[in-house]
Amino acid sequence: MANYTRRRFLEDSLLAAAVMSAAPASRVFAAQDTPSKGPNEKLSAMIVGLNGRGSNHIGGMLSHSDQVEITYLCDPDENVGNRRCDEVAKKQDRRPKWVADMREGFDDKSLDIVTIATPNHWHALAAIWAMQAGKDVYVEKPVCHNVTEGRRMVETARKYKKICQTGTQCRSMKGSVDAIQYVHDGKIGEMKLARGLCYKPRGSIGPPGLFDPPEGVDYNLWQGPATERPITRRRFHYDWHWQYHWGNGDMGNQGPHQMDLARWGLQWDSLSENVISYGGRMGYEDAGDVANTQVAIHNLGDETLVFEVRGLKTDPLRGAKIGVIFYGSKGYVVLTSYTHGAAFDLDGNQIVAFDGGGDHYGNFLDAVHSRNHEDLHADILEGHLSASLAHTGTISYRLGEEISVAGLKDAVAKLQSNDDSLETLDRTISHLEDNGVDLAKTKLTLGPMLKMDPKSETFLGNDAANAMLTREYREPFVVPAAGEV
Repeated sequence: MANYTRRRFLEDSLLAAAVMSAAPASRVFAAQDTPSKGPNEKLSAMIVGLNGRGSNHIGGMLSHSDQVEITYLCDPDENVGNRRCDEVAKKQDRRPKWVADMREGFDDKSLDIVTIATPNHWHALAAIWAMQAGKDVYVEKPVCHNVTEGRRMVETARKYKKICQTGTQCRSMKGSVDAIQYVHDGKIGEMKLARGLCYKPRGSIGPPGLFDPPEGVDYNLWQGPATERPITRRRFHYDWHWQYHWGNGDMGNQGPHQMDLARWGLQWDSLSENVISYGGRMGYEDAGDVANTQVAIHNLGDETLVFEVRGLKTDPLRGAKIGVIFYGSKGYVVLTSYTHGAAFDLDGNQIVAFDGGGDHYGNFLDAVHSRNHEDLHADILEGHLSASLAHTGTISYRLGEEISVAGLKDAVAKLQSNDDSLETLDRTISHLEDNGVDLAKTKLTLGPMLKMDPKSETFLGNDAANAMLTREYREPFVVPAAGEV
């Protein structure tokens, strides 16, 4: 079914390309500095992408109405855009202007900040354009759709001296901050293994087909940097997450939150030296082509970071479903939410609890005023590294081949890591069997072990993997190459 879906994608995209209207002319933003606002002047904000996380961005900016006025709301869906404008008008004195094309807002020199909650394939280019136009940026995770996009975002922020905050809000939550400090202080002893979890059941998105965009949606603008493809999923909004052309599955959707915490605890400031991944889209066949069951294993030096995705019903691990576990020689720490967690001794007795929230948007605004990106709790570099760990794991998986459970166990038994990799695999298989998946008929996919140069952020001796570090772009929505931002 997966091969059929991919083939239809390719065939239908050729047809779509022939009938789509021509894209607008390319636009280059001249480097400009937004005039500094005085301490009593409000910052002018535009929110790009108004479904899902976009509503949270609106609330975040409105919660700082003493500092910020929302002047633009941008979304290629006219109905969503105008509805959100009406909602904001009830909560601040000024009704924002709705625009379908973000570039209209970027052209306004009075605009100071841009927050981005678009589908993933738009994150990087929207942020780069905004910074080139002199705006500071808050961008949702994953900050990029692929690895090279994230590095271009860092390059752009540094070149134009712009503030760029990543939407990994755990970095601002007291509970998470205190737990990481506890680990860094050596309270659980030597720690060489961190495990991120995304145990979040996801249902089928329905069979593949050909669907029209909702009325009022400018599909050309919605596609943006991605090459032309027809709509093959039943629900237009949100379910793009489960198609690689637009989204990154839960490895790249929820993953960057927990991957970020795990990397932070391990104090990794680069990508890994090797990664391998296995999994599959299990339990149903639908229009999605991302894995809903996946394990990625990263190694850097003598340390290991494991991330597990389970999209079918499952029990928690050490009390966590969406969380992180740090394993030490004297105990372990479990983060069970963005704001809560606890430390335990080796016998499972709780030693101390961690609790408390924070204000990630407020931290962004503080850095906008200070003009120091080091004041950010989640600078774009952190977002790039955490998202890219998800992306490199997915690259291994996408280059993989189907394998029997017995063959998978043989391969996993040979892995060198700090994790008991066979135990992780056995737990994964048990949860699939508990959900009625017949593994005699449905095979998992095992990706190759990919070796990487963390400094150059390229794979060693694997052209196919390196090709997947970027993507083909559609004029004029092209993410710049290295050195061209």
